[in-house]
Amino acid sequence: MSQGKTGPVVGQRTIGGYLLSLLAWVVGLLFFFPVFWMVLSGFKTEPDANGPPKMFFEPTTEQFSEVTSATSGLLSAGQAFANSFWAVSVSTIAVMILAIPAAYSLSIKPIGKWKDVLFFFISTKFLPIVAAILPLWIIAKELGWLNTRIVLMVLYTAMNLPLAIWMLRSFFAEVPKELIEAAQIDGAKLWGQITSVILPIVAPGIAATALLCVIFAWNEFFLAVQLSPSSGGATVPIWVTGNVTSRGNFLAKLSAASTLATLPVIIAGWLAQKRMIRGLAMGAIK
Repeated sequence: MSQGKTGPVVGQRTIGGYLLSLLAWVVGLLFFFPVFWMVLSGFKTEPDANGPPKMFFEPTTEQFSEVTSATSGLLSAGQAFANSFWAVSVSTIAVMILAIPAAYSLSIKPIGKWKDVLFFFISTKFLPIVAAILPLWIIAKELGWLNTRIVLMVLYTAMNLPLAIWMLRSFFAEVPKELIEAAQIDGAKLWGQITSVILPIVAPGIAATALLCVIFAWNEFFLAVQLSPSSGGATVPIWVTGNVTSRGNFLAKLSAASTLATLPVIIAGWLAQKRMIRGLAMGAIK
C-alpha cells in the first residue's frame, strides 16, 4: 500500500515541478521581452521601428554608428562612458574599502549597540533624494564640484555605502567562528585572520555587493542630471536622454543608445554571475 501511495505523490510532485518551471520561464520571458524588443529596434530603420511591430526585417547598424559618432548637445558617447566609468569605479572601490571594515566590526567583532548602528545606516535611505537635492547643490557649488565627476563619486559612495554594509554584514556573519578561533590558535593576527580566513569565504558576497553597487551607480540619473549635466561629468543616462528630441520620434536611435548603455552592466553581471548567485545565496541557508 505504501508503494502504491508513493507513486502518485512522486508523479504529482513531478508535474508540479514542471508547471513551476514553465511558469518561471513564462515570467522570465515576459520580463526579458522589453529588453529584447529594445535591442531588436536598435537594428531597425526609423520607419520600421515606428511603424507596425515587425519581427522580420533587414537589420542595419546605421543607428549605432549615428549615436556613437554624433553628440547629444555638447556630450559625446565617449565622454559619457568615460565619466560613468570613473564615477562608478571610484565610488564602488571606496564603498568596498569603507564597508568591509564596518561589516567586520558589526558581525565578527560586534560593537556595543550594533543594532542601533545598523538602523542609523539604513535610516539614511529614508529621506527622498529630491528633498536633499537643494542643500547638495549648494554644497557642491561652494566646493566647486558642480559639473564634475568628483561630486558623483562622493554621492554614489554615500548612496551605496548603507546597502553595502547591510549586505556584507550578513555575509560576514556566516563565517564560522571556529575557523577564526583556529587561526588565532595558529598565531594569526587580525590582518592575517581577515586576509587568509574571512575574505576568501565572503569573496562571493563581496563580488555580489560590488556588482549591485556598480549597477545602482551606473543607472543613477537624478543626481547626475541635477549636479553634473554638462560634458564635464555627465554620465551615460544623460547621454541616452540626449537622443530624445522635439524634432521627431527617433525610436530606433534611442533603442540603439539604450542598448549600448546597458551593455557594460550586462557584461559585468555575466562575468560575475557565478559569484553573484553564490554570494546572494549566502545568509539564506545556514
